[in-house]
Amino acid sequence: MTTQTRTMRTVAGIINSVQTLEGEGMLVRRPFPKSTFSDFDPFLLLDEFGPVDVEPGQAKGAPDHPHRGFETVSYILEGRVEHKDSQGHKGELGAGDVQWMTAGAGVVHSEMPEREFARTGGRIHGLQLWVNLPRRDKMMKPRYQEIPSEKIPTAQTEDGSVTVKVIAGEALGAKAVIQTQTPIIYLHFRLQPGAIAVQPVPKEYNAFIYVLDGEGLFGEDSQRAGNGQMVLFAQDGEEVKFATPTDAKSQLDVLLIAGVPLNEPVVRYGPFVMNTQTEITQAIEDYRNGRLGSIDF
Repeated sequence: MTTQTRTMRTVAGIINSVQTLEGEGMLVRRPFPKSTFSDFDPFLLLDEFGPVDVEPGQAKGAPDHPHRGFETVSYILEGRVEHKDSQGHKGELGAGDVQWMTAGAGVVHSEMPEREFARTGGRIHGLQLWVNLPRRDKMMKPRYQEIPSEKIPTAQTEDGSVTVKVIAGEALGAKAVIQTQTPIIYLHFRLQPGAIAVQPVPKEYNAFIYVLDGEGLFGEDSQRAGNGQMVLFAQDGEEVKFATPTDAKSQLDVLLIAGVPLNEPVVRYGPFVMNTQTEITQAIEDYRNGRLGSIDF
């Protein structure tokens, strides 16, 4: 009996982030979408806000805005955020918490600094990922999965040189509690200097790493990338390898994100992502006529 060995993926490209303003003027780093790189099926957008120290009364957020046809994944690393929506849902997210919101048929949503945090100021840092929904689910009933930090599974290697927080998928024997509409991997890895991580990723998945902090070596070809860069992997293997150089002065802090491509038409207009222009027109009309509701509490 022979054992089939997995092959390592190579790096297909490295994408630099751009800086842009969102919501009330919140500065974000965005590897995509931008003019040279629009999406990475099934992913539509990745924004990193902060880390930044805000003065009392100066924190900014994203007031009432609609969504239809996709999911938003909010991951707070530092600070506190509160949210409300037109379905009557509200809550708060603090350091390490995750909200996986399936907008589906549509909601009006608000994401603002938590009231006390806004009053006192402080350090804020977080990310938002947009995940496309397949045609069959675009008009599903909206739903939320809010997972506090202490309920998100974590794992580490025996020597403690690699730790991982498992938001979606599984790694180092730990399995996520979040359920996704299509197969998704969302892992937050931290590697100490000299550490090496190897993560299984099915060959059919599109996969990338976003570097939050530090500098690392990525892929079978050990390409170097650092803070704010996005590393795209080719679909030429079943494992993703990354490491921190032995002479690194700090740990490597990255997100590994992967998913099964939908291979469906994508038509997007701001916060609406559908399969046809007719569906986009309908979404705009529904929003203008109040069919997505409003936030009145």
